[in-house]
Order: sequence, then structure tokens, then C-alpha cells
Amino acid sequence: MARRRRAAETIEPIEVVGGVDTHKDSHTAAVVDLAGRLLGTEQFAATGAGYQRLLDWLGGFGMVVKVGIEGTGAYGAGLARHLAAAGIELVEIDRPDRKARRWQGKSDPVDAEAAARAALAGRRTGVPKDRTGQVEALRALRVARRGGVDHRADVIKQMKALIVTAPEALRAELAALANAQLVMVCAEAGIDAAKAGDPVVAIRLALRSLAHRYQHLSAEIKELDTVIDRLLTTIAPRLLEVHGVGPDVAGQLLVSVGDNPERLRSEAAFAMLCGVAPLPASSGRTNRHRLNRGGDRQANRALYTVVLTRLRWDPATRAYVERRTAEGKSKKEIIRCLKRYVARELYTILLACGGSAAPTAVAA
Repeated sequence: MARRRRAAETIEPIEVVGGVDTHKDSHTAAVVDLAGRLLGTEQFAATGAGYQRLLDWLGGFGMVVKVGIEGTGAYGAGLARHLAAAGIELVEIDRPDRKARRWQGKSDPVDAEAAARAALAGRRTGVPKDRTGQVEALRALRVARRGGVDHRADVIKQMKALIVTAPEALRAELAALANAQLVMVCAEAGIDAAKAGDPVVAIRLALRSLAHRYQHLSAEIKELDTVIDRLLTTIAPRLLEVHGVGPDVAGQLLVSVGDNPERLRSEAAFAMLCGVAPLPASSGRTNRHRLNRGGDRQANRALYTVVLTRLRWDPATRAYVERRTAEGKSKKEIIRCLKRYVARELYTILLACGGSAAPTAVAA
């Protein structure tokens, strides 16, 4: 009897792999063993307590090797943080493609099982972004700034639309003004709100309200720019020194990479993330590559901005363009090559930025 007890004590727990399909209010988890057998599925609340119950549930089947999670940058961000803090290896899982869903159907348990199997088979190996450092703070500030810029542009469009349909005298007075002058004139207009029944008075009152909104948004954007610039100087001073890289480009590239840039195994991986790595499109005797339309399109736009700046101001870049043009390359092909070169240059700098450093105080 004692011999059987000692033998039981030496049996090691089985290893299992989890998969999670994430949603706003709930997460559905599945667990498989290393042989691919489905051991169970369960739904949990998308709360701190729910994350812990999910982790305990996975651990009840054996030793958790890794967990594949859909949407680590959205609904799965909280769960990813919780599991990472518990020392669980995470794998970022893309949603199943449309063809697979047409053949297999769609449900939360099916998607969770697919995530677990993708992590087990190694079909997905991406490491989720670390969202606990200064780059995550930068991302939040950029979201607020981008919203302010978009809203301010909408305000100007609304003002111009009101002027187009305004009575002739008012339209003649305001139509020729530049945006800054238009906002100033409308904001300083004295209007008797008691006469708002008159269309001219109502339009002037609406324009004044929109002008005040524009000024408020401009002040808000300026304040955010100050905070973002100071944070960028703390995180990546070397990146800002690169020719063609300004605060907007630097901020976007840092956000695309995340607080853990080491998750990108090579500069080729960074180029693929930015959508500037040409994809093979060879067949038979044809050997060619095609344009990559995937990746982070905002990061791709940031690299494009760097290239445009250098095309205008950098003599070495202009000499390169002349040489490749003489070889028969089109301007679009040359720009694609330049974006790839810029990605290679910036990758090393981004790795050295230390985006995962501990947060520091940034004055408003």
C-alpha cells in the first residue's frame, strides 16, 4: 500500500494549453492536452475575479504551458495582464479566417478551442504587447489627441457648411476668410440670443458656439502635445533625433511596437508588422514579390512620412532615388524600398528605447 502511495506521489501533472475567446462582458475558455484532446470549455465574467477563476479552472486540468488569447489589444487586454502577472506564457491569436468559419461554423466555445489548438500547434507565435509601461500611457494620450484633432476638423466643416447656406450678406462677409481668421471673427461676434428666431442671428449664434468649441479643442490639443512631447523625450530621445522622425511618427511607432519591443524577434518581423516586407508571389518560372497590404497601417503611414521628409531634405536619399530611377524603377517602387530601409534603421533604435522602463512622473 505504501509502495502504491509513493508511486502516485511521483506522477507529474499533465501539461495543458488554454485558449480564450474574449468579449466585452465574458470570456470563453477551452483547454486541450498536448495530444490535442479537448478537456473542457467554460465561460467566465470579464472581471478581475473572473480572470482568477479562469486561471484556477485552467490549472485544475494540469500545468498550464501557455494560453492563446484573441483580442489582447481590446477585450482581452485585462485578462492578458492578469495571466502575464501570474507568469503564464501568452500567445496572441488572430480571429479565424472567413473560410474556416464558413466550413466550421462559429460559436464562443469553437473559437476558444481553435485558439487553444493554434497555440498548441505553434501556428500563432506572436507575443502580446505589454500594456503596463510608459508606451501604454503614451497610447492613451494619443487617443485623446487624435479624437480632439478629428473633432476640431469636423467643427470647421460644420462652420463652412453653415456659411454656404447662409443669407447672401453673411456669406459674402465670411466666405473668403481663412480658418484661423474665421474662428476669431465668429468667436468675438456680439449676438443677442433673444433674437434667435431670425435665421441670420441664429446662424451667427451657431457659428460663435462652434468657434468657441474650436478654440477649446485647440487648447486641449496644445496641452496634450506638451505632455506627449515630454513623455517622448523620456522614452525615446534617440528616436526623435533621427532625420524625418517627429513626435507624431515617434509616438505611432512606439505604440505599434509596445512596451516590450523585444517581442519582435528581428528587423524583418518589425518590417512585417509595419506592412513594408514584400510578400513572395512566385509561381512556376515566375519569381517575384508583391506589395504587402497587411500589417499596422498607421505604422506604415509613419514610415511613409519619414520617407517623404527625406525625399525633400536628405541629399543621400535623393541620390538614391536618382540611381534607382536610372535603373528603371518607378517612384512607387523606390518609396517601397526606402520604407523597408527606414524600418531596418529604426528597429535597432526602438529596441534600445527601453519602452518597458518603469513609469516616471511627467509634468502636465
